[in-house]
Amino acid sequence: MAAEPTDATPDEPTPEPTAEPERPLLALRDGLPRIVDTEQGLLEVCERIAAGTGPVAIDAERASGYRYSSRAYLIQLRREGSGTFLVDPIPFVILPQLQEALEGTEWILHAATQDLPCLAEVGLLPSRLFDTELAGRLLGYPRVGLATLVETLLGSRLAKEHSAVDWSTRPLPEPWLEYAALDVEVLVELRERLGAELEAAGKAEWARQEFDALRSFEQAERVDAWRRTSGLHRVRGRRALGAVRALWETRDEIAEQRDVTPGRILPDSAIVAAAQALPADRAALLATKGFHGRGAERYATRWVAALREAATMDEADLPTRSPRGDGPPLPRAWAEKDPVAARRLTLAREAMAALAEEHHLPVENLLTPDYLRRTLWTPPRSRDEATLAPAVADQLRALGAREWQVELTGPILVDAILTAEQEPPIPG
Repeated sequence: MAAEPTDATPDEPTPEPTAEPERPLLALRDGLPRIVDTEQGLLEVCERIAAGTGPVAIDAERASGYRYSSRAYLIQLRREGSGTFLVDPIPFVILPQLQEALEGTEWILHAATQDLPCLAEVGLLPSRLFDTELAGRLLGYPRVGLATLVETLLGSRLAKEHSAVDWSTRPLPEPWLEYAALDVEVLVELRERLGAELEAAGKAEWARQEFDALRSFEQAERVDAWRRTSGLHRVRGRRALGAVRALWETRDEIAEQRDVTPGRILPDSAIVAAAQALPADRAALLATKGFHGRGAERYATRWVAALREAATMDEADLPTRSPRGDGPPLPRAWAEKDPVAARRLTLAREAMAALAEEHHLPVENLLTPDYLRRTLWTPPRSRDEATLAPAVADQLRALGAREWQVELTGPILVDAILTAEQEPPIPG
């Protein structure tokens, strides 16, 4: 077949595809506000916020990676009719005047669980809130970082080059303050767009329940936090695990006293190296390959004491490889420990994945995976569907599932519980 004629001659280059124009960089509408760090300045902020209208955009900056504490070192607020404010919370113990000014307002936060604990430390607790990150997840957006949502929904770029700086620095440089102020500049408009999309998708009530649950959020205390030591999987034997625990706890105590992030005193890799070698004295410890860090030599006496404690500890007191917990075993062990429970989990996971895809949201937002596992490992005893269904619903509520989650996932769990006992064991 003859080739179709074209308008271009052989000597003409193929045109390059037109590049999408770069989104404009967001700029402050009202200029950079001054930092508020006096009682009089705070009272003026409270008066202006109280005089504004609509929800209040709130953000907080911590010194993660630099400080041991998770306290807020800067609080940003913006409200229509009021403006943008940058409050330095360090001169104040708590902020009761600001809490009073915010009473009854809706707070707009992005990734609220990151900021609510440090805001609560200074006495700021929301009456209502809207989490733009969580709203993005419920709407099925694949990436829900603030900069990405702003670019996707508002068509502007948000500079993020100061996201990992040390916010405990004083005075705070002006470019950092501009970055901080911009984070709340966009939240009101972003909330309007996401709120409209939630309504259109029929998910507004889901979001309301999720946001209401966030109001009582508290950072869970980590059990056996030392087990998060990077490289722990390379440590062999309970004695060496005990050394990791002793070194980790010593480092944590020093870090808390100095208000420095633990990794800046001694990296995890140094803890693992020392635990593997189990040196008996200071000289041997400092000669251990991989044992380094700013506090390696400075606190050598304390590191040696921790290692000796682990070396002389009774075998019964040494940690085991797997943590002792009150929850079900790891899913990979279910088939051996309880084949019927394993079938329940397999059936439920398949149905949950399909339901999540149908509703365009991550499966972990459909139901917290821990709630799913706990319910399927120890389900209600009844196998009469009329009795089992409300029992499963009650069990999910007791764990903390929201009502919309119970309504959607309860029937899946009931079906998995009933069906698993009718099927033959999974081969292999």
